[in-house]
Amino acid sequence: MAQDFSEREVQFETHPDRYRHWKLTFDGPVATLSMDVQEDGGLLTNYKLKLNSYDLSVDIELADAIQRIRFEHPEVHSVVVTSLKERVFCAGANIFMLGSSPHGFKVNFCKFTNETRLAIEDASQCSGLKFLAAINGICAGGGYELALACDEILLVDDGNSAVSLPEAPLLGVLPGTGGLTRLVDKRKVRRDIADFFSTLVEGVRGKRAVEWRFVDAVCSRSRFDESVAQRAADLSASSDRPSSGPGVTLGPLELTRSGDRFEYSTVTVEMNRMKRTADLTVRGPDGPQPSDAQAMLALGDQYWPLRAFREVDAALLHLRLNEPEIGVVVLRTVGDREAVLAIDRTLDSHRDHWLAREILHFMKRTLKRLDLTAKSFVALIEPGSCFAGALLELALAADQSFMLDDPDRPTAIAMSALNGGALPMSTGLTRLQTRFLGEPDKVEKLLAIGEAIDPHAALQTGLVSFTPDELDWDDELRLMIEGRASLSPDALTGLEANLRFAGPETLETKIFGRLSAWQNWIFQRPNAVGERGALKTYGVEGRPEFDWRRT
Repeated sequence: MAQDFSEREVQFETHPDRYRHWKLTFDGPVATLSMDVQEDGGLLTNYKLKLNSYDLSVDIELADAIQRIRFEHPEVHSVVVTSLKERVFCAGANIFMLGSSPHGFKVNFCKFTNETRLAIEDASQCSGLKFLAAINGICAGGGYELALACDEILLVDDGNSAVSLPEAPLLGVLPGTGGLTRLVDKRKVRRDIADFFSTLVEGVRGKRAVEWRFVDAVCSRSRFDESVAQRAADLSASSDRPSSGPGVTLGPLELTRSGDRFEYSTVTVEMNRMKRTADLTVRGPDGPQPSDAQAMLALGDQYWPLRAFREVDAALLHLRLNEPEIGVVVLRTVGDREAVLAIDRTLDSHRDHWLAREILHFMKRTLKRLDLTAKSFVALIEPGSCFAGALLELALAADQSFMLDDPDRPTAIAMSALNGGALPMSTGLTRLQTRFLGEPDKVEKLLAIGEAIDPHAALQTGLVSFTPDELDWDDELRLMIEGRASLSPDALTGLEANLRFAGPETLETKIFGRLSAWQNWIFQRPNAVGERGALKTYGVEGRPEFDWRRT
C-alpha cells in the first residue's frame, strides 16, 4: 500500500552525523555544504529523489546545517553551497512528492523551505556569514531558488549548465518559495526579462545569464574549482565574525512524550484534540543566569534564551506539520518576570558579542515562525506568568490576548530594550510598532515605562485585548476559544495572514503573502492537481489538460 504523508510524523531534529543528503566540511574560514541527495532517502517511499531533487527531509538537514554553522563554528566566514553530483546542482523540489502530497503538506513544505532560505539571507545580513552558490550543472526550480538565497552565484560555463524556473510551463504552478520575488526584488532583474525567463523550460546559460543578472559570473569547468575557492576567500575577508572558536554545540533537545502531552525542559505542549486546541506553556529561567559573555559561552546551549527558543521553535514546527487539525494555540508563560528581564539586559548589553548576536537573531526567527504559522494564537496573562521583554513578544504576536484583572491575584507585564527593535517582524517593524501603526509616537512612551504594567494600564495603553475579572474569566475564555475553533480554518488562515502584517511590504511579506494566497490557490486548482493536471501527469504519458478560462 502506498504511504501517505498524513500517516508519517515529521521529525525536525537531526545532526551532521545523521545527514543523508548533505556533506558539511570545513577549511578554516570557509565551510562547504555539498548536496548529494540519496534517491531512496525521502520521507516516503512513493518517489525517488533523482537529480538532487528534494523533499522536506533534505531541507530539514539544510536548516540544521545553517544553524550549526552559525552557533558551532563562529570561525566560519563564508559558505559554499554546491553539489557532489556530476553536472547536476539541483533539479528543485521533487515533482512526484508534490503531486502525491496533500494540499496542507505542500504549503507547509513551501513555507519551511522558504524560512530556510530566509535564514541564509538573515545570516548574511545580520551575522557576517556570506554564501556563495557554486552551480556545477543543471539548476532548476527550487534549486535555483536556493542559489538565489545566496549572496553570489557562480555558474559553470560548459554549454549545458543553466539556471531556470520552469514551474509555470512544466508543472502549472509557480516557484513557490519566493523565486519570482527574489528575481525582481533582490537581483533587480528587469520585469520583462524575468517574465520571459519564467516561461522557458530550458532556462538561460553562459554570458546571457550574467548579462540578465540571473548569476554573478560564469567560469569554465577547468577553472571552476579555483574560481570558487578564490571568491569564497574574498567573501570571508569581508566578514566581522570571530577568527576562531570555540562555538556552542547544539545538543539534542530534551523531550518527554506522554499521550497528547509534549514536555521539553522549558516548554510544554498539551493537545485537546476533541476541542482542536493546544496549550503551549513556556517556563521562564530558574536559578542564576550569566551576566557576561564568557559565562554565557560557558553555559552554551543550556543558556535559557537559546534553550527555550529552540524548544518553542520545535513545538511550533511539530504543531504545523504534525497537528493540522489543531486550530487554536493558547500561549502561557510561567516564572519570574524579573529573571526574564535580567536576561534581556544581558543580551542587549552584549549585542556586539557573536553569541549574543546569534541568540537574538534566532529568537527573532522563532518569533517570525510563530507569526507565519497558520494557527490562531491566544495569549493568557495570569498570576505567575512572565510575559516580559522577549516573552512579551509572544503576547504581542498573538491574535488576541487576555489578562486577568483580580486584585487578590495580581498580574503584570513588562517591557525591555529587546521590544524596541531586536526582534522585528517580517515587515521590519517591531510588534509594538505594528500594533500602534496609527499612533507611532506611543511606542517610545511605552518603551520608556520602567516598571511592571498592571491590567488596568495594559488595557488603557492597548497592550492587551481584554482584561476580564475573576468572575468572567473562565466564561469569556471558553466562549472565545470554542467560538474560534468552530470557524472555518481556511477563512481564519486568510484573516490572520491579512491582519498580522500591517505596515510596509518587504521581500519577506511578499513571499509569504503570495505563498498563502496565490500559491495556496494554484495548488488547489485542477489545472495543477486534477486527474489530468500538470503535477499529476508529469513523467507519465500524455499532456496535462487545462481549463483555459482565466479566473
